Amino acid sequence: MLPAEIVRLSAEHLWLVAIAVFAAVVIAAPSAVILTRRARLRRWTLGVVNVVQTVPSLAVFGFLLPLPFLGVGKSTAIVALILYALLPILRNMVVGILGVDAGIRESAVAMGMTGRQILWGVELPLAFPTILAGIRIATVTTIGTATIAAAIGGGGLGTFVFRGIAMADTKTILAGAVPAALMAIAADEALGWIERRFSS
Repeated sequence: MLPAEIVRLSAEHLWLVAIAVFAAVVIAAPSAVILTRRARLRRWTLGVVNVVQTVPSLAVFGFLLPLPFLGVGKSTAIVALILYALLPILRNMVVGILGVDAGIRESAVAMGMTGRQILWGVELPLAFPTILAGIRIATVTTIGTATIAAAIGGGGLGTFVFRGIAMADTKTILAGAVPAALMAIAADEALGWIERRFSS
C-alpha cells in the first residue's frame, strides 16, 4: 500500500462519482421539467425512483451484473451509482420548480413571457438553491456508495476497504475509508458554501 496507490484510487473514486452525478443531473433535468407539468406521471415516476433507492446498493450492483452490455467493471458501477444519485437530484428539481410562487408565474405570463422563457428566466433561477441542495446530497451519498464498486471490479477507494476486510487489516481498511470520508466532507463543504451563496 503506497501513497501513489492511494492517490490513484482516490482519483479513480472521484472520477466514478463525478461521472455518476453528472449523468444523473443530465437525466434528471429534462425529466423534472416534464414531471412538473404532468402530476399523474410525477407520482408514478417518483414512486419508481423511490423503490430503486430502497434496494440495498450491493443488490443493485448484483442485479446489473447479468446484463449483457454491462458485466463486471466500471460500467456497471457507474450505472448503479447513477440510479442512486438520481432520486435526490430529481426530487429536489421537481420540488424547487413546483415551489415557485404562482403569483410570480402569473406576472411572467402577463409580461408576455413564453413557457420556455418562464422556465429559464424565472423557475430555474428561483429553484436553483433547492436543486443545488439535491446535487449536494447526491454527491455526498454517492461518494460513500462508490466504495462498494470495488466489489464488482469498479475500482476506487473501496479496493482498500475490501482488501483490508479480506486480510483483517485495519490499516488497509482505513486507507480506503479515511480518504473517502475526507472527500465527502470536502464536497459537502464546497457545495454547501455555493448553496449558501445562492440562498442569501
